[in-house]
Amino acid sequence: RSVASQQLRVTKDEERCTLDAGKVALWSAETPVLYGLTATLRAPAGEVIEVIPLRIGFRDVKIEGGQLLVNGRPVLIKGANRHEMDPDYGYYVSEGRMLEDIRIMKENNINAVRTCHYPDDARWYSLCDQYGLYVVAEANIESHGMGYGEKTLAKNPLYAKAHLERNERNVQRSINHPSVIIWSLGNEAGDGPNFDACYDWIKAYDPSRPIHHERAVYSPGSRNTDIICPMYWDYERCEKYLAENPAKPLIQCEYAHAMGNSMGGFREYWELIRREPKYQGGFIWDFVDQSLHKKGRNGVTVYGYGGDWNPYDPSDQNFCDNGLIGPDRIPNPHMEEVRYYYQSVWTSWAGDAGNTVEVLNENFFRGLENYDLHWEVLCDGTPLRRGVVDGLKAAPQQRVRITLPYDPATLPAAGELLLDVAYKLKTAEGILSAGHTAARAQLPIREYVFTAPAAKSAAEGESLFVADNHKDFLIVAGNGLRLDFSRKTGFITRYEVRGLDFLADGSTLRPNFWRAPTDNDFGAGLQHKMAVWKQPEMKLKTLTHAEADGIVTVKAGYEMPGVQAKLEIEYAVDNTGAVTIAQSLHATPGAEVPDMFRFGMRFEMPEAFDRLQYYGRGPGENYADRKSSAFVGLYRQSVDEQFHPYIRPQETGTKSDLRWWHLADIGGRGLTVTSDAPFSASALHYPQESLDEGPAKRQGHSPEVEKQKNVSVCLDKVQYGLACVNSWGALPLPEYRIPYADYTFRLKIAPATRL
Repeated sequence: RSVASQQLRVTKDEERCTLDAGKVALWSAETPVLYGLTATLRAPAGEVIEVIPLRIGFRDVKIEGGQLLVNGRPVLIKGANRHEMDPDYGYYVSEGRMLEDIRIMKENNINAVRTCHYPDDARWYSLCDQYGLYVVAEANIESHGMGYGEKTLAKNPLYAKAHLERNERNVQRSINHPSVIIWSLGNEAGDGPNFDACYDWIKAYDPSRPIHHERAVYSPGSRNTDIICPMYWDYERCEKYLAENPAKPLIQCEYAHAMGNSMGGFREYWELIRREPKYQGGFIWDFVDQSLHKKGRNGVTVYGYGGDWNPYDPSDQNFCDNGLIGPDRIPNPHMEEVRYYYQSVWTSWAGDAGNTVEVLNENFFRGLENYDLHWEVLCDGTPLRRGVVDGLKAAPQQRVRITLPYDPATLPAAGELLLDVAYKLKTAEGILSAGHTAARAQLPIREYVFTAPAAKSAAEGESLFVADNHKDFLIVAGNGLRLDFSRKTGFITRYEVRGLDFLADGSTLRPNFWRAPTDNDFGAGLQHKMAVWKQPEMKLKTLTHAEADGIVTVKAGYEMPGVQAKLEIEYAVDNTGAVTIAQSLHATPGAEVPDMFRFGMRFEMPEAFDRLQYYGRGPGENYADRKSSAFVGLYRQSVDEQFHPYIRPQETGTKSDLRWWHLADIGGRGLTVTSDAPFSASALHYPQESLDEGPAKRQGHSPEVEKQKNVSVCLDKVQYGLACVNSWGALPLPEYRIPYADYTFRLKIAPATRL
């Protein structure tokens, strides 16, 4: 259990084998070195009864100086909670599925797992030994349904034996696994003398490992935890604990609740963890969505959850679906953000942006010799230079400088310049294949220059004219284009350029303040608190037009009594068909009006416009508080690729920090959108209303939502963050909310062919 002494002695067949401790390779999640050991059981007469081959590892774990140390180093716990769950076999998980989980964890830089809330299949621990995962081995005790405080079974002497026996069995069955670095007394079971007895027994039986007990954190004077391991402390609560110079490390046993479209604000957790030595990480809740395959409406296969089998199911609707991956092990989009912030190689400029970078090896036990650095310089998304630095020489916790072989002086004088780097395995390691990307970074060389959208003076061709004599529409026409503005709503109801209709039948270009609520939105009750923004009354008060320099300007003014605001939309139309728009909200000072989900516009396009090209963050969906892992680049995608089937329908598909965004048909004809600042957009075959279950969840399943032919488009100046602290009330950080205030969204929508 310890290699602190100079020699390790192992008794085998009455021979004493001596190993020099200085030559024993230590086990860690980064270097999972195992040795073979044969245990032989003999009868008194000497005959062999049983021979058991074992694979063992040598490592040391302790709490010292307020930190958790593995082999003397204060490791970071980049963890996830994992339930044993299979979409077809329920709680029976095959070894193949276990290996798949291990591979996904290692691919996504997860280095630790908590066996919530029971001992796992014995094979799991052996696989964690073999491939390298730190394990918090938890006893099968959870009794919070009986209550806390004086009601807890931890204080009931009738349950003392049950508490102790479950912890004894948990320790005895797994004590020889080097991957197990922490014992957990149980989950959400109160605190009291029954757990004190468990703690004392484990310390006597196995003094080599620390013990964690979550409920002890909330029991003043409790002595039965070596680690402060709370659930769902927000950033402020973590900082408050760390400011007290604690004697015990902070490692959250559950944090960053990954339910539905979530994981917004994960960056802020890890900025704090990397800044504070005694905050050593935590375990995301949780790894895999806990749902089973089930036939839904019209025979389509869905993931079933609480309520799908009976009306009294106790699992609280889809509350067991809070995974980083789906039941079939397909990653949810937010896994990319976890992979990014859990990575162990970090890159920054060494001084001013030039061609020298500083590389930090955040690992504690291994160098970077088996990694190549792949680099690429981009100008407005187009690669200019690329190369590979072969084999990095960076010891654990070391920073090294690398000069990349390009001359900054030869780069273009205009355009956004970015450096992308990726660290890839040279040869296979464990369950990971050669070429696996372990870490990435995108460093700015020169920022993008946004310009204010403006209508151009009349280009070559016919001038525009205004038909002001139609009783239902104000019509702008000429040079092969026609735009109809409704006299009832002020919205554009027809957008036709040279025979091409950009608006689907019945669609309008209209303001938008809402989104289909995410699970976190529902948990915070935002579908009620923000309801005034779902379909706010908009009374058209004025609709005017003017002509100058070949440009037609239409202005619509609205009163919005439900939100005590006024809205103005100005459209400037030139004879190319481009429409420059300024949508301005004027809030009433002092009015008490809730936040909004987004400030933007929406419309529908015919089904032929099903191809996207954009310059912004991608390739996956990304949001204001979950976008670090989505690098700025040029992307080509289909509209079908934009929808992610979260188990329960909700907001999906947004791309943020856009420089420009182009939606087109197969021939490249379509609309290009620009703005005076980074903006976000989405295009789905699912209208917002079809993903919105209303004031309460309605047992929805994404595969059952009917796909529409039309393409639903949202263009946003800003959209509300996603949050991740918890899914039962926590809001995004203030900087990711959209408070009631004045806003102006300036954008230009222009007909264009393939860019």
